[in-house]
Amino acid sequence: MEFTLIAFYLFAAVTAAAALGVVTARNMVHATLLLVLTFFSTACIWLLAQAEFLAIALVLVYVGAVMVLFLFVVMMLDIKPETARAGMRRHLPVALIVAGVMAAEMLTLLGVGRSAQPLPVADPALAKGNTYWIGKAMFTDYLYPFEIAAVILTVAIIAAIMLTLRRRPNTKHQDPSRQVMVRRDDRVRLVKVDADKSRGGQ
Repeated sequence: MEFTLIAFYLFAAVTAAAALGVVTARNMVHATLLLVLTFFSTACIWLLAQAEFLAIALVLVYVGAVMVLFLFVVMMLDIKPETARAGMRRHLPVALIVAGVMAAEMLTLLGVGRSAQPLPVADPALAKGNTYWIGKAMFTDYLYPFEIAAVILTVAIIAAIMLTLRRRPNTKHQDPSRQVMVRRDDRVRLVKVDADKSRGGQ
């Protein structure tokens, strides 16, 4: 059996085990760490299949941004510093195990690149790499659809901001410029009220 096929079965087993741990773990931090391991193992499988763009996008977007943000939010839910530090020490073994498995997977990928060929690709056009094919197709054959999609996303962002900032009749809004320009006479008014002498004498 080739080393590449062994690596594929190894990555697939780690992905399946980590995904099973995500849905069975009782601790939210452990589930988040296992989900990071699942995404990373899936990216390793895509690298074996010469889908470099998908692997890099999965690592950068999900592992590097979304899941790390989730992990920070989960870890920062407890405001007390002492409890937060104790929680970090409690989750340290799982974090070290996940980091060790990810390091082993990276070393396995290096071994695949040096000693064996990646998995065979069905389309010969992908021989130069997935990133090269996607870039060439996107900026030559599909340039106008790509630009139209970018314009549509920009319009959607502007529309979402406008819907968020629209004034509703039942909500209160602040105007910082009016707050800065306010004067004392506009906020404080001295009113002279006559004393109630009928009760004061009793």
